[in-house]
Amino acid sequence: MVKSIVVLSGGMDSTTVLHRVVKELEKDSEVHAINIGYGQKHKKEIKMAKIQADGLNVPIVFLDIPQIKDILGGSALTDNIDVPYGHYTEESMKLTVVPNRNMILLSLAIGYAVSIGASRVYYGAHSGDHAIYPDCRAIFVRTMTEVAKVANHMPVYIIAPYLNQDKGDIVIDGLRLGVDYKKTWTCYEGKVEPCGKCGCCVERAEAFEKAGAKDPLLR
Repeated sequence: MVKSIVVLSGGMDSTTVLHRVVKELEKDSEVHAINIGYGQKHKKEIKMAKIQADGLNVPIVFLDIPQIKDILGGSALTDNIDVPYGHYTEESMKLTVVPNRNMILLSLAIGYAVSIGASRVYYGAHSGDHAIYPDCRAIFVRTMTEVAKVANHMPVYIIAPYLNQDKGDIVIDGLRLGVDYKKTWTCYEGKVEPCGKCGCCVERAEAFEKAGAKDPLLR
C-alpha cells in the first residue's frame, strides 16, 4: 500500500491540498497528516486542521516545538513584532518570513514519512507565495526532493500540487472538491474574526473574488 503525508496547517491552502490528495491524487493510497507548531502566536489553525483531518478520516499527528521560536527570530508570526498590514507584494511583508520554516517542517515530515514507509510528502506552496517566501518556489521543492533521496535509504518525494497556481485557483479547486472553507483559518492574527488587513486576509479576499464566491468566514 502506497502511503502519503500532507503537511496540514489548517489554513485554506494545506486544507485544499489534503482534500485533493484524499479525493483525487492518492485516493487509492493511505493518507496521513502532520501538523507542526513552531511557536506561532496563535493556535486557531490547529483546531481547523483536526476538524479537516477528522472529516476525511485521515489520521493526524500533532507535533509542537514552541522552543524553536527562540532561535528563529525576526518574524511577526513568532516574535513580539506587529503583523504588517497590506498586500504580499509590499516589502513590509517580509516581516512574516520565519527563517527556514518550510525546510524545517518538511524535514520533520520527511522523517515521519520514512518511519511509516510513506513515499510522498505534500504541502501547500503556491505561486502567490513566490515573491517573499523562497521556500515556496519550484527550485526549493526540487532540491528538497533530491536531499530527501540522499538523506534516507528510501526516496521521499516532495510535492506541491498548486506550486504554479495562485490562491484563487486553489479556492476554485477547493470548491469543486467540496472544501468547507468556514473550517479553515488564514489570518495571521488569532482573534475571533479575521482582521481583514494582513497579507493573508488580503490574499484570501482576492482568492474568493477570483473564484466568484463569498468567504464563509465573513459576515
